[in-house]
Amino acid sequence: MKKVAVFGNTGAGKSTLSKQIADLTRLPLYALDQLQYQPGGAEVSHQDYQQAHQRILEQDQWIIDGFGSIDTLWIRLNTADTLVFIDLPLYLHFWWVTKRFLISGVKPPEGYPKNSPMFKSTMTSYRVLWLCHQRLTPRYREFVEQARSTKQVYHLRSPKQIAQFLDKQRKVHHDPIYESKAN
Repeated sequence: MKKVAVFGNTGAGKSTLSKQIADLTRLPLYALDQLQYQPGGAEVSHQDYQQAHQRILEQDQWIIDGFGSIDTLWIRLNTADTLVFIDLPLYLHFWWVTKRFLISGVKPPEGYPKNSPMFKSTMTSYRVLWLCHQRLTPRYREFVEQARSTKQVYHLRSPKQIAQFLDKQRKVHHDPIYESKAN
C-alpha cells in the first residue's frame, strides 16, 4: 500500500476515510478538491490542476482522495497499487451530503478548501449523486473487479465494511491506540 486511490460517489466519506488511512500509514494525503479549488471556492485552471495531479502521481507514495476530473480519474486508478472504492447505498450518500452541509456551519468538512461555499457545493452534490450512480458507479464496479488480479482492492459497500477495513488497517499498521483498546 504505497499509492492509494480512494474514490466513490459524492458524500461517501472519502475524505474522512482518506485522512484516517493517512494517519495510520503515514502516507502523504492529497485531497483533489484542494487541488481544484482555491480558498473560497474559485476553480484553478484545468491545466494547473492536471499538472499538480501528474506531479503527485509521479511520487513514490500517496493517498489521493476524490474524483478530480474524468480525464485524470482513470489515469490515477491505473497508477494506484491500492484501490479503496466506497460504494454505499444511494440513500446513504444523500444523507451524508445533507449531514455534511448541516455540520459545515460548525465544522468545515475534511478535504475542502477553506471558506468553501457549502450551499453551492451541496446543491452540486445532489445533482451529481444520481448521475454518478447511473453512469460512473457501474464503471467503477467493473474496474475494481478487473483490477483485483493486479491491485489490492477494497470494495466497501456499507459503514460496517468501512469500519472493518479501518480495524484491519489499524492492526496492520500497529496503531498504539488500537492495540491498547484490544488488550
